[in-house]
Amino acid sequence: MHITVVGTGYVGLVVGACLAETGNDVVCADIDHEKIDGLKRNVMPIYEPGLGDLVERNQQQRRITFTTDVGGAIRTSEVVFIAVGTPPDEDGSADLRHVLEVAALIGQHMTREMVIVTKSTVPVGTARKVAAVVSKNATFPFHMCSNPEFLKEGAAVEDFMRPDRVVLGVESDSARSVMAELYAPFVRTGKPIIFMDIASAELTKYAANGMLATRISFMNEVANLCERVGANVDQVRKGIGSDARIGPSFLFPGPGYGGSCFPKDVKALLRTGNEHGASMRVLDAVEQANERQKHRLFEKLAAVLTDGLRGRRIAVWGLAFKPQTDDMRDAPAVTLIDELLAAGAQVVAHDPVAMPEARRRLGDRIAYADTNYDAVDGADALIVVTDWNQFRHPDFQRIKAGLARPIVIDGRNLYDPARMAALGFTYRSIGRGNE
Repeated sequence: MHITVVGTGYVGLVVGACLAETGNDVVCADIDHEKIDGLKRNVMPIYEPGLGDLVERNQQQRRITFTTDVGGAIRTSEVVFIAVGTPPDEDGSADLRHVLEVAALIGQHMTREMVIVTKSTVPVGTARKVAAVVSKNATFPFHMCSNPEFLKEGAAVEDFMRPDRVVLGVESDSARSVMAELYAPFVRTGKPIIFMDIASAELTKYAANGMLATRISFMNEVANLCERVGANVDQVRKGIGSDARIGPSFLFPGPGYGGSCFPKDVKALLRTGNEHGASMRVLDAVEQANERQKHRLFEKLAAVLTDGLRGRRIAVWGLAFKPQTDDMRDAPAVTLIDELLAAGAQVVAHDPVAMPEARRRLGDRIAYADTNYDAVDGADALIVVTDWNQFRHPDFQRIKAGLARPIVIDGRNLYDPARMAALGFTYRSIGRGNE
């Protein structure tokens, strides 16, 4: 098929590359000239394992091309995916400006009957708005489809190539047929393609992220209670996660969720509920709990450094909101760093991938270390924020020798409290009693 993907962010670039990998002719279009120029040279604008190789291979074999001529790309297409950003507006609602701008271009430049797919995360009713905008100029029939993405940053290529399920909201046999053919190569192992009405598909994405965010905030609340009553959240997690009705996923406590999806989608779902007179009190509590949790690491450090933080040098391991990505949007590390700087501390940070993004966001407000061990040299404490594999089994003697004070605040429960105590560290983690 001839496919155009408008938008080359996390979603659009992964979608385009993976669809090209199965033999389709794909054009990825974006108005960002610098990004498109880089992609033509196989320079990735994001860090995502496996994506660079996928783009380079398919570009070499001419199955994927990149352009800033969005209208021209639309003119050649049978299927157009809208994968532009939907940032949160000031009131928490999704900003659909870019989505509707693409819809207008589709109406102006389409040259044949086509399927228009909303791939961006959008609230219920967006496909209807897109169709209305397209219709103003369209001279050919078109069919709407809502195809929410369920891609985990750090595993996006794997998620697309081997999905748990494919959700397709369609309301015509033509759209159903085209999309079933397009996704057939990805579900050969028997994973389902779930067809539903468009409104249900639009809501499914938000509901899924809302549920996952709920599990994270719930477990963080349990972890905080564990600290008060002397329980161990690791044992509680295993105890409830072994229940088949609950399962073990997303039950790891930490410094709160971040990234491009959960914070934005929770806000948007709350806004949608309020607009339709169905306030979502549970989700409201989830968001509040997450905001509180982002302050826990600072609170733990302040409780240990009783002589204050002014002038103290604090090492931070991990800046991305999760491992295997350079995404720092709503990252807990940013909240922590802001608090440390406000308290008069100096921050030296290391992240295996997100250092360029951190320099872009934070500038010279903090210092940057080439390695995680360089970060601890001369520091009064170490705070582990992101659970990169490189941080899981460090040289503790090297850490202790580098630190001015043997203080470790572990925001991901990577280390054993008994071992850390035996090594002479003052150690604090999340929800594992009073270490």
